[in-house]
Amino acid sequence: MHNNKLITILKHFNKSDLNQFHKYIVSPYFNKSKQLIKFYEIILKGINSPKISLLEKENVWKKLFTEQKYNDVRFRKLNSDLLKMIEGFLSQQIFDENNLQKVANLIESVGIKGIEKLYSSAMRIATNETEKYPYEDADFHLKQYQIQKNYYEIIQHEFKHSERQNLEEIDKNLDNFYLAEKLRYMCAALSQKQRGAHKYDLSFESEVINLIKAKKSNLTPAEAIYYQIYLTYVEEENVDHYYQLKSILKKYSLKFHSIEGKTLYDSTINYCVKKLNKGNSNFLLETFDIYEDYLKKGLIYIDDELDPFHFKNIVVIALRVGKYDWTENFIHTNKQRLPKASRENAVTFNLARLHYYKKDYEKVISLLQEVEYEDIVYSLSSKSLLIATYYENNEIEALYSLLESFRVYLNRRKDIPDIWKRSRRNLIKFTKKLIRIVPGDNKAIEKIKEEIENTADGIADVKWLKEKISELEK
Repeated sequence: MHNNKLITILKHFNKSDLNQFHKYIVSPYFNKSKQLIKFYEIILKGINSPKISLLEKENVWKKLFTEQKYNDVRFRKLNSDLLKMIEGFLSQQIFDENNLQKVANLIESVGIKGIEKLYSSAMRIATNETEKYPYEDADFHLKQYQIQKNYYEIIQHEFKHSERQNLEEIDKNLDNFYLAEKLRYMCAALSQKQRGAHKYDLSFESEVINLIKAKKSNLTPAEAIYYQIYLTYVEEENVDHYYQLKSILKKYSLKFHSIEGKTLYDSTINYCVKKLNKGNSNFLLETFDIYEDYLKKGLIYIDDELDPFHFKNIVVIALRVGKYDWTENFIHTNKQRLPKASRENAVTFNLARLHYYKKDYEKVISLLQEVEYEDIVYSLSSKSLLIATYYENNEIEALYSLLESFRVYLNRRKDIPDIWKRSRRNLIKFTKKLIRIVPGDNKAIEKIKEEIENTADGIADVKWLKEKISELEK
């Protein structure tokens, strides 16, 4: 039982979730089965115990039904019932956290029951909750639409034909929600298309853009940001769209929930990276600036955890703009936010990268000896960094030895993707050629340049190779 669906889900819960679910299941409003409560408590003890045998279904059954013979059909029914309780609990958690949805439901409920004395107080609560609500994303406008619609439904019969009703509020919030969400998914479709993943045929694209242009001076934060992201996709060469997006993002990013805010920053960074890949060096500092704001706003962290991909990219960008002290502080400040499984390698390798930029090559070599080489990504990255370090430190004999051991490593490891192997083998090949070139031998330099440009398989660290080749020119 310890690997079944129920246990897997409960193991995904943190301690607070497990305790909250216990409160949920003992509430007679949600559950009237004492047997189900005991079943959960037995499982909970098993999850918290190092003894795997406690979660074997026969052992769980014995604790639950001391005098009865094991019945698999009944046991599976208990599992199914508890799973349904978990689903209800997860739904309730979301509901409990969304005060605007509660208010919309309250207004709907008092209308259905015809409790006229609660009409005014329900709308007063709605107004207070709206004023306190910290976000202005599309969902905010959806909830405002629901609140206004439900209020309209319960009081329309009380209005005389000459009195003004809340139709404009309903209409405005419906439009704000619809346009923001349409733009959001239009951007997602363009992102997929650009990556060559999938193409989507979404309806009313031109109509939505025309509506946005028509109300451009009165766009909501969500409409304004997604419209600028849309423009960076369809008019990529016009960098003014990026600078406008950057300005709006810095102004409004905290108006969005953390996960959506993260998506907005990631989209902006992706634009910067595309520009960098096309050789626009101005976007090096732009990428750093976006990342710095991303960190300052705290939106880069999900559940206080930092994605190792972003950790690595921030270090690389910061080093490339010469922010050495900033980088060191960033590494030490954020290391505890990295996933535990990759934390030590990520910190050690990126500290080594920092010392490489500072030309402290002995420290680089020392740190790289601490990297766990069973991790393929860090193993390959460490070997590439060590190649550069030996070259910069003019340790040619050690470099030749490393290149040969790297070649053997690539041949031996069957778990390395072929595309990665080919790019590293090309790095080895061209590094050997680089070593043999005499400074000023322009014929040899032009030949290796031409070979690099004509290599279709890709070359790891090709930017470094090109830089070293250019240094040999006279």
